[in-house]
Amino acid sequence: MAETQFQFTSSDADRVDRRSELARALARGGMEGAHVISIETARKVLSPKRMDIVELLKEEEVESVRGLARRLDRDKGQVSRDLGDLAEHGIIEYETDGSLRNTWLLSRLSDP
Repeated sequence: MAETQFQFTSSDADRVDRRSELARALARGGMEGAHVISIETARKVLSPKRMDIVELLKEEEVESVRGLARRLDRDKGQVSRDLGDLAEHGIIEYETDGSLRNTWLLSRLSDP
């Protein structure tokens, strides 16, 4: 019997659409704030120190990168780089106002 091989040729846009639909379905099921990323992205992006950032942002608002770095007892430059990577992958968003950077978890943006 011949072995069946599956080839998935979905585009990046298709994958994003499927992840968005899954996040909406989770929200309808009572899991508001769920953010769906691929396992590859999770392995690459969510290091323990970055998870500390995500967990802290889930619990409280932080007024600046410097304040976030202080709360985490980490170097401001390293935290800033981690925030950039998290934002690049859609896990957080931030707003820059001059030298200030306000940071939010992406799921917080949809909270009422």
